[in-house]
Amino acid sequence: MAALRSEMTMGNIYVRALSASRTRGRLIFGPLSVACALGRTGISHEKREGDGATPSGRYRLLQVLYRADRIQRPITRLPVCALKPHDGWCDDPRHGRYNRPVRLPFSASHERLWREDHLYDVVVILDHNQKPRSLGGGSAVFCHLARPGYLPTEGCVAVSLADMCRLLAMADKTTAIHIA
Repeated sequence: MAALRSEMTMGNIYVRALSASRTRGRLIFGPLSVACALGRTGISHEKREGDGATPSGRYRLLQVLYRADRIQRPITRLPVCALKPHDGWCDDPRHGRYNRPVRLPFSASHERLWREDHLYDVVVILDHNQKPRSLGGGSAVFCHLARPGYLPTEGCVAVSLADMCRLLAMADKTTAIHIA
């Protein structure tokens, strides 16, 4: 980690898997160093739809979504939008809205963003597989809230609510997340 800290800059978030567990990691952003959950199959250099992997690479933080009925608007310099019950995300590689937000009900396969659990009370949309978009290259790769015990995600990076709030307070439109 000392070598990693020497190469870091304040505008970058770094995520690394812990050697003991491919599904647990460390997220480092300036002075912030916190636990995070990773995809159920660890980090992959060849992300595919449904593989459960967190994709390696560098991704910009595009927008923050949050449940206004559950938490206050996050303090951040990123664009912020309150989620609505009809918000979804297309995960069907055969559909023209693949890896894009959609309004529910939606006929193709999708993920509901308005969830009963608390994982998406705060969601940061990353620019993974956005431009250019590769059909089947993975969808709905976000930074969101972790399950208790930092159980694995379906391919996202997840942190606690307290850590998410600290991260967002430091982030801006130049911030990128580096997953390796």
